[in-house]
Amino acid sequence: MKTSAMIFTAGLGTRLYPLTAIKPKALVVYQEKTLLEQAILKVLEAEITHIVVNVHHFGEQIIEFINQHHFDATIEISDEREKLMDTAGGLKFAEHFFTHSDQILLYNVDVITNMDLNRFCRNTTRHVSTIATLAVRHRQTSRYLLFEEPELRLCGWENANTNERIVCYDVEKPSHLAFSGIHLVNKKILEFIPKNEKISFTPLYLELAKDHFIQGYLHDEDSWMDVGRITNYELQIINNK
Repeated sequence: MKTSAMIFTAGLGTRLYPLTAIKPKALVVYQEKTLLEQAILKVLEAEITHIVVNVHHFGEQIIEFINQHHFDATIEISDEREKLMDTAGGLKFAEHFFTHSDQILLYNVDVITNMDLNRFCRNTTRHVSTIATLAVRHRQTSRYLLFEEPELRLCGWENANTNERIVCYDVEKPSHLAFSGIHLVNKKILEFIPKNEKISFTPLYLELAKDHFIQGYLHDEDSWMDVGRITNYELQIINNK
């Protein structure tokens, strides 16, 4: 089975301002390496040698960085500088890069983790009809994905601050888990993403979960950080001094 990867770097980086005033989030340095380099090296641990990176905010800097560095992979650029497509829209925009792929590992550039991506991509407990597998954890957040036990099938979403809830199908006591910004999708999911439309994965997954199997992958034992917010980034810098 051919697995490719896509690293999402096209965001505006507003949560990391002022670090992103003159550079993209992907080129912010954390522990002596840019977030993009760390993401690429992490993906390479899963023995994936075909990576697509989408660009928008200061996209030319990311293109220059990739051209000036050597990685043991073919890295292609999905250029969204004219129109930001968000995550699901970004994957659809890059569809032509995945002609020969069976599944695609999706990775947010601001995630730092020791999670075993090789094991994740080859998860032997994945349900046979799973169209997407989402890495999730027990952690405090404002927005939770809801899963039906014991197979961790996605069944809804909840905003803990507003009590807003989206139900895909009724489950009496669903598990509340936080998304880790890492997911693996079967290429056939591209058939369900509208073309040339800006759309994120959350509403897409919630719609698809009504009729398709979307599974959670629990990785509580791993270390995990979102350094995409300036408060989180500064806290990690302080903690690592």
